Amino acid sequence: MVFEPPKRLVRALGETAPDGDDWLEKLPEAAQQAVALRELTVERVQVPGGRSSLVVLVRTADGAPAVLKLAPGRARPEAERAALAHWGGRGAVQLLEPFAAEGVLLLERLHPDVSVRSLPEAKALLEAAGTLRRLWVEPPADFPFETVAERTGRQAEAMRARAQADPEVAPLVGLALAAREELLAAPPEHRLLHGTFRQSKVLSGERMPWLAVGPDPVVGECAFDLARLVRDRVEDLIAQPSGAATTRRRVKRLAESLDVDQERLRGWTLFRAVESGVRAGRVGRPRDAELLLEFAGWL
Repeated sequence: MVFEPPKRLVRALGETAPDGDDWLEKLPEAAQQAVALRELTVERVQVPGGRSSLVVLVRTADGAPAVLKLAPGRARPEAERAALAHWGGRGAVQLLEPFAAEGVLLLERLHPDVSVRSLPEAKALLEAAGTLRRLWVEPPADFPFETVAERTGRQAEAMRARAQADPEVAPLVGLALAAREELLAAPPEHRLLHGTFRQSKVLSGERMPWLAVGPDPVVGECAFDLARLVRDRVEDLIAQPSGAATTRRRVKRLAESLDVDQERLRGWTLFRAVESGVRAGRVGRPRDAELLLEFAGWL
């Protein structure tokens, strides 16, 4: 079988590495080797798939369904492996092969086309939040993960540079950076976080009704993780005449349901929305940038 990367993956990797690298060129051969080494039977490549990895639906030598995932180093697959191993299937997809070649993960098969986004909005938020709560555990000793301070520090530098080049975004960037500084001064807890949690990252499973996939793990306070969920279905929020009020109610409801400080959640939601909006503008996605920055303005 020829392992052709989905267009979505090619486009997304082009945004994160505009000068390119040779990972995509080597991907077909790497996938063939990973399949042969594990004696897997390939069913199909998942399309449209993710924005940072090739996902292949396979069966193991004993016929059990599984997922083979290959990701470039900049997607931090080894951090994903470490987080999944630490969670041990509690709230997240099960890692079937704790030790493997760098950049290759063999995972429990979930239902790849059924996420909580298929549920009505209120129910989807409830199920997603319940899944997220199970992931918030003490990180392992000597954890191999970035901290929230480290990750947002890199992002803050890029945001400052963009604000200098585009004065229109400077006021929102200033608010977001000020919120970050205040939030980092006294974090209430340090937990292992999913890092990129949203409704599409929660899939239907057999072992449990809903399980998280695709973490980009980070260690920090829970409000940082929950912040990305606040803006889920942002297109729908923007389209509503009452979108701003709905957003504020969502912040309050999610904070209360997961025992997170409402103001800290609002602050991290602001920072993450502005960061994503600035990044979208930088890589040539003006419509996404407009939506995210409008959303941020409501906070």
